[in-house]
Amino acid sequence: MARTEQAIFTNMCMIEDGEGRVLIQDRKNPNWPGYTFPGGHVEPGESFVGSVIREVWEETGLTIEHPTLCGIKQFQTKEGTRYLVLFYKANRFSGTLTSSDEGEVFWLPREELDHSPLASDFAEMLKVFEDDTLSEFYYLPGDEEWHFELL
Repeated sequence: MARTEQAIFTNMCMIEDGEGRVLIQDRKNPNWPGYTFPGGHVEPGESFVGSVIREVWEETGLTIEHPTLCGIKQFQTKEGTRYLVLFYKANRFSGTLTSSDEGEVFWLPREELDHSPLASDFAEMLKVFEDDTLSEFYYLPGDEEWHFELL
């Protein structure tokens, strides 16, 4: 049995402003539209922390400081590649909030997020960001229908 496999690394960051608001991105991508947190791909040779700082800056205009890893999401693609999303949290940042081609970004009171047009499964992923007893959103291998576990 092989001990190596192909993998795609990405990230997502929950940014809190200290006033009860979180930074939201209204994604334009038709494959996964709706409200989510900013993030993107890790470039080859790039550190995971460096990638989330870069992606947040590219998509929001903000430079985050000291992002903290708080969980992961993973699944197998149809091609058999493991797809990982590293979940980060940050509450220190500077810069001017600016939207990008990825989608509009704005601050939203956390309590309003539960009643917003969220991206598919984002409400469940949010539990990993906020519950210290959870660390993983795992899609189970399956036939046609996707099922997940929170671990």
